[in-house]
Amino acid sequence: MIKILEALRIAGCSAGIFLAYLYGQAPEEVLRIMTPWFIGSIAGLSGIEGLVFGERAAREKGFEVHSNYQRQNAFWFLSIALIALLIYVAAWNVYANIAIVLLFSLFLVMPAANHVWSTIVCGNRTWQNMIRPLLTLLLVIAFWYPVTAILFK
Repeated sequence: MIKILEALRIAGCSAGIFLAYLYGQAPEEVLRIMTPWFIGSIAGLSGIEGLVFGERAAREKGFEVHSNYQRQNAFWFLSIALIALLIYVAAWNVYANIAIVLLFSLFLVMPAANHVWSTIVCGNRTWQNMIRPLLTLLLVIAFWYPVTAILFK
């Protein structure tokens, strides 16, 4: 099940990026389309994974099992996913999208650095641990155009 959720996260982000660049005529539209797909796919599914399949997920990723931090992290993921959905449904302005994307991206960059550390120093060479930094870099690249085009016009 954990591998299915991982595939769904990647597929959801990929679909969001594809649809955003296909249908978005302006950077604001690209960002508006991508944001709920990006955050919903990663945060929403990670929150569900952490709460429903937490023990199995921790074991597969080489992390501590039954951690209170894991449960807190799952609630954080669900919270940000719900706020991203609210921003989309309520059609808040582009700066609400930028704020949540930057917040969530920074949150992903920091754990990506932790995954690199865990791979190199601790020898945790699980697939999920090693692929995270690459996937994070790809997401930062996908968001680079709309965010910088809006902020630096």
